[in-house]
Amino acid sequence: MARKKQSGGRKVEGWKAKNWYKVHAPEFLGKQFIGEIISSNPENVPGRVLTVSLGELIQDYSKQNVRTSFKIMNVAGDAAYTQFNGHEMTKEFVRAMVKKRASRVDSTITVKPLGSTRELQVTITAFTINHARLSQVQELRAKMVQVVEEAAKESDFESFVSAMLKGELSKKMFAECKPIFPVRRIEIIKSESVSSAADRAAALIR
Repeated sequence: MARKKQSGGRKVEGWKAKNWYKVHAPEFLGKQFIGEIISSNPENVPGRVLTVSLGELIQDYSKQNVRTSFKIMNVAGDAAYTQFNGHEMTKEFVRAMVKKRASRVDSTITVKPLGSTRELQVTITAFTINHARLSQVQELRAKMVQVVEEAAKESDFESFVSAMLKGELSKKMFAECKPIFPVRRIEIIKSESVSSAADRAAALIR
């Protein structure tokens, strides 16, 4: 009868061999703790993305309908540090803003904040009080884009994202668009960090 081969030592269960890492928001958001992840190798942690409610992050529960995502960039000890990756308003919230006999005006643009190596693709949406004609829709869209593009030219990445998340850009667009046509609300409903053209070219070379 064949003899069973004995193992050299006691095998450690997989989950016991892994470590927990505390994940923090970027510095411009106070490096707040946003969650934990588990990994057996710290080298596998960078690149992971965590999502958290903006309301919880900035302690403003009127922002519970906004989900923010952060990408882990580096690890130090048991702490993981992130950069802003994007945000999105819940589909339920956006649907609730659409009313009968009114117009929804959307525009998606890509901006590069002042001095930043990263670009942001943002989706701006205006909800009107009454139905708008095509010419009025075009004028509203142009004004919203102008406000956001000017803000990007005047603000660094962190300042632009902060103004976007806290609603400061939305208030400015509302004030600029109200004389054009009665609007009920204007929001940047989605944003996503994208690689700049230079970064994409460098990646292709590598």
